[in-house]
Amino acid sequence: MHPDTTYEITTHRTDARVLHPEPLTRPTMAPHEIPPGVELVTLPGGVRTLAYTQPPAPAAPVAPTAQPVPAWAKTTALLAPTIGAGIGAGGFGLHYAAPGVIAMTDALWAAVALVAASCGGAAYLLTRWRHRAPAQITQNVTATGLFGRANGTINQ
Repeated sequence: MHPDTTYEITTHRTDARVLHPEPLTRPTMAPHEIPPGVELVTLPGGVRTLAYTQPPAPAAPVAPTAQPVPAWAKTTALLAPTIGAGIGAGGFGLHYAAPGVIAMTDALWAAVALVAASCGGAAYLLTRWRHRAPAQITQNVTATGLFGRANGTINQ
């Protein structure tokens, strides 16, 4: 703004025309022309006008009713502690059986070693007791022609 600008100061008039203005006459709207959310209302002074209206308050929520528990949920709830107790009992049993299982594995390894040693010893003794005769093998092979088939016999 420029510093040279002057403004006219006026005071508020209290005429009867200002306090009670004449009503404006507007053309009335057809019902299909009224936009959504606007209604024709009657004010307490009897004047009918268009106004925005509040949407109706939502209905109070319905109190939930008790629903029956499904059969699968009952079955699962009853099986859960049973399965848990079974797993716990299995762990308890393995805890007490562990020393015995370790002893049995040691015994099984000892049995495997005994069987292996006895098989090895038996094989050694059988080879020592076997009658050793010198083997004499005679082989006769005959063939005729350059590409002929060879025939032979082995005699002991």
